[in-house]
Amino acid sequence: MNDDFDEDATDGEEFDVGPLEEELRRAAAILDPVPAALRQIAVEAFALHDLDARIAELTFDSVVDAIPVRGATGVPRMLTFRAGEVTVDVEVTGQELLGQVLPPQQALIEVLSGPQAGAPLTTDDMGRFTYDASPVGPFALRLRTDEGAIVTDWLTV
Repeated sequence: MNDDFDEDATDGEEFDVGPLEEELRRAAAILDPVPAALRQIAVEAFALHDLDARIAELTFDSVVDAIPVRGATGVPRMLTFRAGEVTVDVEVTGQELLGQVLPPQQALIEVLSGPQAGAPLTTDDMGRFTYDASPVGPFALRLRTDEGAIVTDWLTV
């Protein structure tokens, strides 16, 4: 494209993109709106965040990292999260969510999957916990230990 043409087209004035941007936003809202459920999940995820919480990073996901076994069906999904010295191992089945906090310690755990956290769970002496339902849609775990709060990455089952 010729630079002289650009200058001639705008007569050396700067083009205001504000009205164009607004028109494109309106068109996108009409032609490709954000699904209401996705918008609600985003609002809920933001509302449930802890500013003082450490983020537990996903370090293992059996869907991505494990070697598949031929013919295996209904295999539980294994997840490992790490925040500093704390590791959270989670097994997600079609019926429940099982987990363990390592090193073993007392923790209050909430399964976050909507506007309200699930009923708080408490770990046993070995750091194990059970959630009697499999999360539907995006979920995260919030752990409260003596050392503070830890929140896992959000995942979709």
